[in-house]
Amino acid sequence: MNFSGSRHRSEWSFSTPYTISGDNMSQKGEPMYRGHKLTDLVQMNMDTLIELLPSRRRRTLKRGLPPRQKKLLVKLRAARKQAKKGKDVIVKTHCRDMVILPEMVDLTIGVHNGKDFVRVKIIPQMIGHVLGEFSSPMKQVRHGNPGIGATKSSAYVPLK
Repeated sequence: MNFSGSRHRSEWSFSTPYTISGDNMSQKGEPMYRGHKLTDLVQMNMDTLIELLPSRRRRTLKRGLPPRQKKLLVKLRAARKQAKKGKDVIVKTHCRDMVILPEMVDLTIGVHNGKDFVRVKIIPQMIGHVLGEFSSPMKQVRHGNPGIGATKSSAYVPLK
């Protein structure tokens, strides 16, 4: 069995390498999620799309979107219109529990990690995940040299 995390990551298949070129995606090797092409997923109604997602995401979406997630979705749709005009728009949000939907692909979202906004470029493989998975709230620990008074012997470190 695979215990390395989310099981639905292996649901994506590619016939050839997928490339994103500006506003539109190249058609060579369009990604498929559970047997459906990305273009079909975007045009699918929400009820059909929900049935394709894993159980936790399906349950979350069946209960309906809270007002803050609806507001984010409205902003993302406006950003999509601006992106079609050639503008590079970053939508900032604190909504880390928003499920990534097919209509969000190719947008850049600033996800708050507790201190600042981390830019997340949405790609097709992220569909079904949540935004918070791609913006870690914890900073990596980097240990340096001990300071004065850290140990008994560091009291004798010469000061420059």
